[in-house]
Amino acid sequence: MKRPSTLILSAMLLGIPLVSSAASLASVCNALQHKYPEFRGKTLTQALTPYTPGYESLNPKNPTQYMGFDVDLAKSLGDCLGFKIRYKPVAFDALLPTLQAGRASFVMSDIYATKERAKAANFITYAKVFDGTLVAKGNPLKITGINTSLCGHTVAENTGFVEVPLVQGVAKKCVAEKKPAPRILLFDNNADCFESLLTGRANAYFNDANTINHAVAANPDKLMNAGDMRLPFYVGLAVPKDNATMLNAFKGALSAVQRAGIEKKLLVKWGFPKTLQQTPQVIR
Repeated sequence: MKRPSTLILSAMLLGIPLVSSAASLASVCNALQHKYPEFRGKTLTQALTPYTPGYESLNPKNPTQYMGFDVDLAKSLGDCLGFKIRYKPVAFDALLPTLQAGRASFVMSDIYATKERAKAANFITYAKVFDGTLVAKGNPLKITGINTSLCGHTVAENTGFVEVPLVQGVAKKCVAEKKPAPRILLFDNNADCFESLLTGRANAYFNDANTINHAVAANPDKLMNAGDMRLPFYVGLAVPKDNATMLNAFKGALSAVQRAGIEKKLLVKWGFPKTLQQTPQVIR
């Protein structure tokens, strides 16, 4: 089969150590293609929000192309199952509605697999979640995370992000301490959240640590990461609720890619620790 061979060749060129041998990965992917022939030779649509450097973003050298960990990992799944990928860029809060409307085959876009979101799609986990705390350089307000250090301050967040209810949950604790609740400013993308801190409209912003560190690297004299925190979620790819075949096929391919060491190699390639890899679990 051409696709498993392509995956193996790509892995070897990247210097990816395979768990047993190239033949073992080929064997697993070959078996998956025979078990799920409906994907072989097809082109599937991946919905993504291309404003999270490291995960998915526009290629600065060619703005018609996408790049990042999620993009590469999805390609690895396609190589294993035999499909190619086209992309559907949308706002973050439109990712799952786009999937539900049939305008995308799957979602892979640094989206956290929560029980609430699983009402709209089935998820397969593949990475752990660590959030960073973006604040002004020097952290003059002494903000330390999603806790009562936010009382009386303004937090920028992306519409639809899991951090929104977490920040809202701090309000009761602030009231108990006789302090004002944090105010939330909602934006459609990371860039606007960053800008709100740079202009002083917001005092803090929470997103995955990689995104926060990219913002700091771009504005080292104005911004800083006040600390990372582990969130009780996992990053997952989403497939339609009514497509058990895709759920099982993608889970099988992801497991094969992980066992071959490909996901860890891609994590390192895009600046993430290998320890972020999460064993595939279904959340529905």
